Amino acid sequence: MQTTTRFYVYMAFVWMYIAIIPKAHSQGLSPIEWTGYLRNYTGVLLQNTSDLSIVQNTLNLNLDHRSSKGGIHVNPTLYQSFDRELEWNLREAYVDVFLPNLDVRLGKQQIIWGKAEGVFITDVVSPKDLREFLLPDFSEIRTGITALRLNWYKGAHQLEWVWSPIFTPTRMPESSSIWAPDTPLPAQVTWDYSAATHTASIENSELFLRYSLMQNTFDLELTGGYFFYDDPALNVQRLPGSTIVRPEYHRVSMGGGSVSMPWKSFVLRGEGAFYSGRHFQTSNPAVEGLHLEKNNLHYMLGVDYAWNGLRLSTQFIQETILEHEAGMLQEAHENTLTVMANKTFLREKLGVKLFSYIGLNRGDALVRPTLSYALDDGMEGILGANLFLGSSGRFGQYNENDMLYAKLIYHF
Repeated sequence: MQTTTRFYVYMAFVWMYIAIIPKAHSQGLSPIEWTGYLRNYTGVLLQNTSDLSIVQNTLNLNLDHRSSKGGIHVNPTLYQSFDRELEWNLREAYVDVFLPNLDVRLGKQQIIWGKAEGVFITDVVSPKDLREFLLPDFSEIRTGITALRLNWYKGAHQLEWVWSPIFTPTRMPESSSIWAPDTPLPAQVTWDYSAATHTASIENSELFLRYSLMQNTFDLELTGGYFFYDDPALNVQRLPGSTIVRPEYHRVSMGGGSVSMPWKSFVLRGEGAFYSGRHFQTSNPAVEGLHLEKNNLHYMLGVDYAWNGLRLSTQFIQETILEHEAGMLQEAHENTLTVMANKTFLREKLGVKLFSYIGLNRGDALVRPTLSYALDDGMEGILGANLFLGSSGRFGQYNENDMLYAKLIYHF
């Protein structure tokens, strides 16, 4: 059923393309534009300098064919890594139709919501690729979904509606990966993925809605959704002599919003979401499946400051589980602080950036300094480090994964 639904969705995608392009061509359709980059990415673990954490070559290609009436966008990618099979992916492939006060987009697409940097609060439409934790660029962490997207706008008001018939879960690291999260599971378990997918259907489709208002004094977003939470809950069944772990994806309802406003030399930002029906892990053996359904609140307060080419930013983030119970693996209030400093030199050729996540509950952190330089002819070089501090917590659990890395990128 899922394959059949995907076939019909993409047949509709091709039909719209065939219908739009000839008409748009007669009205001055632009030629196909080719942009993208080639990248080499090499990382070395600091604990053992003989171990390469990543050696990856990437081709990212964007093809655009557009006019005032609509267009098409295709974004194929190719990843060649030393420890994986050759990976081809179609990150985006969609058709746009522009009507009076209404834009229609059909196909595979990335959708970005919210004001937070480096964290997902109301940014829930596009699933995530967490096989390398939070280290890739966020444009690569977000994955595309097959969806119909409608944008209605009038003046400063905009209403966005997204419908997706095909559930796409978060891509989690393999159990053998250095990025596999710590879980209190026995060394030997049997994984059952029978509940890890949902048949594509009207009943299993996902809905998202966003209202936006842009003013000179503030930007406002109000968001809501009814969808499958992209991160799995682990249903753990302990049997005599064995343990069966079944990843499951459960329906949640979400309502929230975000706002940003300038104040003197600062920009103030806030974002929050209330989730109903999320599932959290517990170590309480009396709980069937070792997961509990709870409501939770996730919010961020941030401030940005820019002066003389220097940009400073910080965010306080809290995730609260309502009616928290003893034995739950996640604390009732999980607090995180982010700090960012960014400055360019030499007519913006040289960039220096520091971005840090700081876990306030357990004193752990991820510190990410980077140095970039724009060479001639579209070449860019980047040197950076990923430094994990602490011995436990979201970031401290990876304290043996400190690394240095280099990227060489050719933009075309």
